[in-house]
Amino acid sequence: MNNKIIAGSLVIAFWLSTFSGIAQVNFNDKPELAATPPMGWMTWNYFADKINEKDIKEMADAMVSSGMVKAGYNYLMIDDGWQGGRDNRNQIIADPLKFPSGVKSLADYVHEKGIKLGIYSDAAQLTCAGYTASLNFEEQDAKTFASWGIDYLKYDYCDAPADSATAVVRYKKMADALRNSGREIALGICEWGNRKPWLWAKNAGGQLWRTTADVRDKWAALKPWKDPNDLHSIGAGIMDIVDVNADLAQYAGPGGWNDFDMLVIGLNGKKGPSGDLGGKGCSETEYQSQMSLWSIMTAPLVATNDLRIMSEATKRILLNEDVIAINQDALGKQAERKINKGNWNVFVKPLKNGDYAIAILNRGASAESLSLNWKDLGLDGSYKINDLWLHKAVGNGKKWSGRVLSHETKLFRLSSTDK
Repeated sequence: MNNKIIAGSLVIAFWLSTFSGIAQVNFNDKPELAATPPMGWMTWNYFADKINEKDIKEMADAMVSSGMVKAGYNYLMIDDGWQGGRDNRNQIIADPLKFPSGVKSLADYVHEKGIKLGIYSDAAQLTCAGYTASLNFEEQDAKTFASWGIDYLKYDYCDAPADSATAVVRYKKMADALRNSGREIALGICEWGNRKPWLWAKNAGGQLWRTTADVRDKWAALKPWKDPNDLHSIGAGIMDIVDVNADLAQYAGPGGWNDFDMLVIGLNGKKGPSGDLGGKGCSETEYQSQMSLWSIMTAPLVATNDLRIMSEATKRILLNEDVIAINQDALGKQAERKINKGNWNVFVKPLKNGDYAIAILNRGASAESLSLNWKDLGLDGSYKINDLWLHKAVGNGKKWSGRVLSHETKLFRLSSTDK
């Protein structure tokens, strides 16, 4: 057979296997980079592209002093706006006014505090905010990031083609470059779910992949949507992102996670990226629900508020170790939505030690009561019910009854009492 025909057949076979989700080639050969969902803090929703090394160092300090690092938030991620172009050797450089000491110095600073440093680029010529990006410079930029001590790359997709095939090629090229850089650098694929990355992103080398439009600081979109792509123009709230991801549980697991975008907890309607498209802020109950739902659905937990001035309410939500333990459970199962009826959503997540996490969400506008038999969720037997927000046992047996506030999510850990 003609060599060109053979080569063409192999390419077609690769694409078919990739998009069917059954590719046997596993490019993600270091799942330990994200054995559990990454946790950390990211610059974008608070600072947008107005970032500098002073503010980032202060955030690193606050990650330690507030207890964030102790709780497991061990990545500090620099988003768009750090770039200063390329030098006469085409090596990407940081903006010298924003980062006069350089990124290597900043990485050393955060590493000394037990924090890993993330950075941002884009698989096109320019980033979403119009800065220098990495298309056709993947090998060079990956080695530069490695030399600086970078541990994580958020790789965006603004100004890139709409088709999926090109995205796979571009993301795999950067994943390969990172793997060959001499340093372990996790890759966050950020094409916002438009090309169904849950079907191909892990095989292309990503450890996590965004599944939706950018999150806004609001409970839900202000008008109905049919296609998730509509959320780019109307703004995705907490509930919209939950709904998109409720059908994607099978694609998440150790080494590869559905990325729900950042936690808006503590932003309180701040103007900026999260304040666009109706992002006027959420109630404390709604912020607590985001933490519950992101945790039980094994989403990366990436805060984006000002850690230097956190309220006690924000700390209470972000630093709840019992809730974080659900997110970081080593079994790595994303919760499945077992009930989606009327105002009620109920999610179930199996845990490694045999326990189950249960989230009961009231999406309605007023408080309501619910009686729930565990058998209706597929759980036989009797369980001790631990409320992870009240930090106490609230019952034993084969069912639960109680009142759930508007937009509240009850989060329980069930431990079998059967002998």
